[in-house]
Amino acid sequence: MAPDAIGTALYSDNNNQHEKTQPVAMNGSPKVANGGVTRRGNNSTHQQQQQPADEDRSARQSLILLAAIFFTSLFAMVYVYAMFPQLEESEKQYLKVPFDIEDAKQLGRVLDRYKDLYNVEVMFGIILVYIFLQTFAIPGSLFLSILSGFLYSFPVALTLVCFCSALGATLCYLLSQLVGRRLVKYYFPERAHHWAKQVDRHRDDLLSYMLFLRMTPFLPNWFINLVAPVIGVPLYPFALGTFLGVAPPSFIAIQAGKTLYKMTSSSDAFSWGSIAMLAAFSIVALVPVIFKRYFKTKID
Repeated sequence: MAPDAIGTALYSDNNNQHEKTQPVAMNGSPKVANGGVTRRGNNSTHQQQQQPADEDRSARQSLILLAAIFFTSLFAMVYVYAMFPQLEESEKQYLKVPFDIEDAKQLGRVLDRYKDLYNVEVMFGIILVYIFLQTFAIPGSLFLSILSGFLYSFPVALTLVCFCSALGATLCYLLSQLVGRRLVKYYFPERAHHWAKQVDRHRDDLLSYMLFLRMTPFLPNWFINLVAPVIGVPLYPFALGTFLGVAPPSFIAIQAGKTLYKMTSSSDAFSWGSIAMLAAFSIVALVPVIFKRYFKTKID
């Protein structure tokens, strides 16, 4: 055999042996080397380990952001207090957020004295404090509603209370959406998922349910404000439902404010008649849902 033919045959045999020894995958393509598989496995493990660390870092950043917003708002409150008209020494101790009916009486006495001369300052102070309490879910807004009824006429007081309640609740909603959603999903992931599924089931009737919740004492308002964005309640039915839904309870509180000095506790504002009125309004809020389900059952 010629030398060139012998060389060609040897080269062909070597190539055939190399192809036979190379691992072949099930689809016919060469398998990836063990080093490549190991690298992918290490990357996957690293990502799994990195995810809890990222979630923990996100939760810490949310808490820091919440604290920064709170202290900035608190500084604004202090500024408004400093810009308030000069008070007598005996009156300064009463210029504080009312947490019981006696605080409301003393604050009402002070504000009533300055309301005519400093009407804008007094009203702006009440609005700012009311929104601050609602935004950060701090108790005390009920006494401000009673105080508004004492200081202003019924239409003005009702508009003021509904506006402050809706705006403060909306700011709390946005704050919870910015910060609270990550915290709740981090600490209570299963419960948040369950609530979100319930909201999806009743998404077409959220306005009616929001009106109902605002008129009834089943859930506190601060809880509704914080949880609503976490479980996926849209902003529009939340804000509109809050503005309209707080009107009946505010009506009762404002009416009680007309007799502020005769009250001994906040429970004096609620009689059996007022409770029956709230129950009637709550039922009316659910009428569209009831009719919708009734006709849907008839059609099916």
